[in-house]
Amino acid sequence: MELSEGKLRRMKALSNERGVIAAAAMDQRGSLQKSLASARGVDVKEITPAMMSEFKVVVTRVLTPHASAILLDPEFGLEAGKARSKTAGLLLAYELSGYDNSRPGRLPDLLPHVSVKRLVDWGADAVKILIYYTPYEEASINDIKHAFIERIGAECETYEIPFFLEFVGYDPKGGDEKGFEYAKVKPEIVRKSMEEFSKPQYKVDVLKVEVPINAEYVEGSGVYKGQKAYTREEALQHFRTAAAVATKPFIYLSAGVSNAQFTESLKMASEAGTDYSGVLCGRATWKEGIPVYAKHGAKGLEEWMQRDGVRNINTVNDAIRSASPWYAKLGVPVHG
Repeated sequence: MELSEGKLRRMKALSNERGVIAAAAMDQRGSLQKSLASARGVDVKEITPAMMSEFKVVVTRVLTPHASAILLDPEFGLEAGKARSKTAGLLLAYELSGYDNSRPGRLPDLLPHVSVKRLVDWGADAVKILIYYTPYEEASINDIKHAFIERIGAECETYEIPFFLEFVGYDPKGGDEKGFEYAKVKPEIVRKSMEEFSKPQYKVDVLKVEVPINAEYVEGSGVYKGQKAYTREEALQHFRTAAAVATKPFIYLSAGVSNAQFTESLKMASEAGTDYSGVLCGRATWKEGIPVYAKHGAKGLEEWMQRDGVRNINTVNDAIRSASPWYAKLGVPVHG
């Protein structure tokens, strides 16, 4: 697997000295606006673009000295991109809507005023796309999603910029993705999605994946809630099986779970011996700062982030000591 000169240079900018991607994520848009409005007890329209930008600037400024890169969005995050630590790379989101996409079939769309060329011009070291995906969706819908990803892969290849694809599973019948029934099918959804998007036609460079289990349903886990979907050994096996089908480097995403649940999941990944290459971790590090900002503004958020946010990201950094360099998965030698 060969990487172009441009992609190689940018991959190095996104990873730490071990070749591990220890990235923070702050590209939430609609979901963040709703959370801020709810914490303030106001209508979502009262959360202005300036407030969104201010929140992202504070989070980025405090977290990036402890991260190898930060993921932001071009709608409210470009100011924050300038505020990041000199040592942190920059990923920019390209999709129109992230975690609040509720369209039929959860079909993806791109920001209409953005192209890969523009993301490169704005200083991005990587392009990130979030797509909702399940192998259990109708073939005609998945066909549209496959073509969508092929187009973006080709666009990224043209500009020699790494393509990070994040796929989030869902239940096409509308069931609860945090529930027990979904927990039982989640390993299969994650594994089949990793297998699909490892295929060469998509030109994906890094798979940004969910952990293949829900730690709350793993018997005896630190966040176990009492209902068993898998024994610990079964859970570890799910990690191994999913890792084995990926032919591209993959990193884990926190998917909005608590810091405790995410670090518990990373412990299992480590125990299972998976060759994951790091994390892109967002809400697990900063989401509890939302009510702080709502009540005490940027200064209050800054204080909270310096104390709790930094502690949260360092907890994650400790948990990924077992991660493998991204270039090991590709079998490419990287020097310097």
